[in-house]
Amino acid sequence: MSSKDNSVFALVDCNNFYASCEKLFRPDLAKVPVVVLSNNDGCVVARSKEAKQLGIKMGVPVFQVQALMRQHGVRAFSSNYALYADMSQRVMSTLEAMAPKVEVYSIDEAFLDLAGLQPLRNLTAFGLEIRQRIQQWQGITVCVGIAPSKTLAKLANHAAKTWHKTGGVVDLTDRSRQRKLLALLPVNEVWGIGGKLSKRLQQLGIDTALQLADANPNYIRQHFSVVVERTVRELNGESCMVLEDIASTKKQIISSRSFGQRITDKHQMCEAISEYISRACNKLRHEQQQAKHLTVFMRTSPFSDKDPPYSASKSVALDTPASDTRLFLAKAMQLLDVLWVNGHRYAKAGVMLTDFYDPGVVQPDLFCEQANVAEQPGRAQADQKLMQLIDKLNAKQSKTIWFASQGGKQEWSMKRDMLSPAYTTNWGELPAVK
Repeated sequence: MSSKDNSVFALVDCNNFYASCEKLFRPDLAKVPVVVLSNNDGCVVARSKEAKQLGIKMGVPVFQVQALMRQHGVRAFSSNYALYADMSQRVMSTLEAMAPKVEVYSIDEAFLDLAGLQPLRNLTAFGLEIRQRIQQWQGITVCVGIAPSKTLAKLANHAAKTWHKTGGVVDLTDRSRQRKLLALLPVNEVWGIGGKLSKRLQQLGIDTALQLADANPNYIRQHFSVVVERTVRELNGESCMVLEDIASTKKQIISSRSFGQRITDKHQMCEAISEYISRACNKLRHEQQQAKHLTVFMRTSPFSDKDPPYSASKSVALDTPASDTRLFLAKAMQLLDVLWVNGHRYAKAGVMLTDFYDPGVVQPDLFCEQANVAEQPGRAQADQKLMQLIDKLNAKQSKTIWFASQGGKQEWSMKRDMLSPAYTTNWGELPAVK
């Protein structure tokens, strides 16, 4: 736990991000309620403010609100991950140009370090400048919460979204303003205090965020954990969580999806596993890591009365850590041969890469086949350049190059019947002005 004097953080959060991205290239939907659906178009995972006002809840299955959606003309969209990721990158690039240090916390949130800016600028004015620039450059509305700790910045951002008179920016660097806001918010609004924790705290008479802030940190640590104690200190303006401007390396990479239709053919399962391996290895190289351990898993639907339950996984360790898609494809097909059982209707499958290493830090085994191939003159460098070239081409235009085992039609792929165009990442789907 570390404390830092004069710390100032800003949390910038995109409002209704997925729904805002869908509306961005559709002016006709400016005042229309919009929802974004989960994989296979099953549940609501994002809502515009108009959809929220209709009472549509997060996570509700679509079939339960279809009548309400028809009644009010709600537009539904399948999740367009390419669009959301690209718009997120644009927003984060703008923030990185405005602040010395930025921690990308999620696809639609980022913490900014404003400690060096405080003596030079009015922080509320700077927050409004952030809002104006992102609105003008990316067309996305954001709210900004400013405070001496990350936990308070989260609450300030919540206030900026809740009370429109704030103009979308709340500065909680003033102690008296902190306490006024904390008195208004229930304890379950505090970052990291979930349902179970809030019930335990309420049993002790701690109902508001202010009451938690006024609790004895040592008492909280004894009865809960050091994490909750840290939250108490953060609520009092003590910075216990530093800004992580360098993203931490992942400990595992999972690529998995539920299928749009049940898979009963082994060739289709081979396509699916190959697709997931390709995605996972691309992420692995993006992290500049190599992996030594591969797991393949598949299962039938646990919610179906028609399908007998079947769930299985198999793992294999490479002799030497690698990031070459071809090596993992070969191993995955061997695991698939062991896992596959005829007669099942498979609902989901996936792959997981673990046991990561930095490139070049492991001494290869002299006698393993993988090491002998890598030691051939220029072979390792050529393989690395090939993977880099594939990644570069696919970054410009997805699926420019793919492995034959991934298949072409991929009829098993998840259901996305209401998918919007890839407005920003596909030349063929650029919006047309008539």
